[in-house]
Amino acid sequence: MKEEAVRVLVTGDFCPMYRTEKLALKQDFDPVFNDYIEVFRDNDLNVIDLECPLTLASAIRPKTGPHQKAHPDTIQLLKYAGVHLAALANNHIMDYDSPGIRETLESCQKHDIHTVGVGTSREEAARPFSITIKGKKLAILNFADNEFLSTTDSSYQCNPIDPVRAFNDLGQVRQTHDYLLVILHAGNEFYELPSPRTKELYRYLVDLGADAIIAHHTHAFSGYEIYKSKPIFYGLGNFLYDAPGNWNSPWNHGYVVRLHLSEQVDFEIIPLKQSNEKPGVFHLDKEESDAFHQELKQLNRIIVDDDKLEAEYTKYCQSVYPMYDAFIEPPFGKYVAALRKRGLFPKLMSRKKRLLLLNLIRCESHRDVLLKMLKKYE
Repeated sequence: MKEEAVRVLVTGDFCPMYRTEKLALKQDFDPVFNDYIEVFRDNDLNVIDLECPLTLASAIRPKTGPHQKAHPDTIQLLKYAGVHLAALANNHIMDYDSPGIRETLESCQKHDIHTVGVGTSREEAARPFSITIKGKKLAILNFADNEFLSTTDSSYQCNPIDPVRAFNDLGQVRQTHDYLLVILHAGNEFYELPSPRTKELYRYLVDLGADAIIAHHTHAFSGYEIYKSKPIFYGLGNFLYDAPGNWNSPWNHGYVVRLHLSEQVDFEIIPLKQSNEKPGVFHLDKEESDAFHQELKQLNRIIVDDDKLEAEYTKYCQSVYPMYDAFIEPPFGKYVAALRKRGLFPKLMSRKKRLLLLNLIRCESHRDVLLKMLKKYE
């Protein structure tokens, strides 16, 4: 007799700000989920990427990029949708430092929502979420690109993706569980494909024992491939992420994945549109759905072809070289260098600029572009 599959739903980025937050605080949940709420029903496990702290804290963590948060009461949206697990390893969960993440964790615990990917130590942040469903043990590991993943006092940290540590982490979990799902928050923002390094890394995680790989973060959906009978989804896009001025763009389209775990790993892709003229998340109509699947097929064709993937990534890097040049190129010259060497010239870069450079070097996805750009000058 064929065993009953374990149904696991995983979404992309969820950040309940602006119009979404206002609806949540009025407990007006129907206009947030609309006809899409049925996607959350009848699953054994619903997992969401919580992309910001739910907090009233006001002190921000020093970093580059925007700081994001939502009111703690927006957690009622997760309860309404029947979310069981919040994946927290991402580049915004520490935006409001220790008070922000502490309040978020306490709120999740109060509302019986489990968390993964964050802890008070590296070991705790790397600890898998483990659950038994239909007699099968499922583990979920949550990683993120190394991009502002800890509080300034180091009392909390996210789980950074590291190939060496992943070898040990996945190996240990695989020995004690029937299924292993890896969720990552990584990639180059607004780029619809993985880098060649990302493809190699995610395949490596399958080699280590993952039954499925699901990624988000880039705010633009990507494609997928089947590697050794295991699906790798390179980017789900946003799930629910209201942003003023971002309408009718890749920002507003994505998909969720419903895994069916049994003797083999099957899945459903359920596309969506979100936060356009109307707030909330919706199913696509037929014309929109046809266009989505056509674009997905095109992305998939590129992903499976190493030469095409490299060519597309090179084009992407060339398109952002001016931005990265601006990041790293301070006013410089031999006279300034001589004065600086003698301590007669002030530092040109502010603390924020230095944080930016730290992030470019430390974050794997940014570093990929930086290395590729600088190799032009060898």
